[in-house]
Amino acid sequence: MTIDATDRRILQATASGLPLAARPFAEVARWLGLPEAEVMARLARMQAEGIIRRIALCPDRHALGQVANGLGVWDVADEGVRDLGRAVAALPFVRQCSLRPRHLPDWPWNLFVKLHGETREEVEDQCAAIAAVLGPACRGHQMLFSTRVLKSTGMRLAEGGAE
Repeated sequence: MTIDATDRRILQATASGLPLAARPFAEVARWLGLPEAEVMARLARMQAEGIIRRIALCPDRHALGQVANGLGVWDVADEGVRDLGRAVAALPFVRQCSLRPRHLPDWPWNLFVKLHGETREEVEDQCAAIAAVLGPACRGHQMLFSTRVLKSTGMRLAEGGAE
């Protein structure tokens, strides 16, 4: 998988997000002096090749009033954890759900779930709903609430990387 100079320019132009415009790819194309169709085709190719995973909306949850944010970590029996993880990921309030390796004896958690709400109580209710889905396969969990807002950024390319 390689990118050329034009791919690199497109990635750099979109690293901080797409413009808020009726036709954001046309706006990026205008910035770069390229046809809109070429920008869209190159992004589609890079996605198909795995160079970029996805193009998605990433809202500022704090600005939207969801100030209780955290990571639920769950110790779920290995047998069936994938199916249970899919069931948890399907819950409408779950933003991200992933299976991760345990680091015993200090870190028994293998299922990670990002949760957001307007209050801690709302997030705790979400935790209770997840516990109901996991049932007896869940051997414990903790909710790790955010203590400050960190700035999220898009992908950044190293200068002079492989092309």
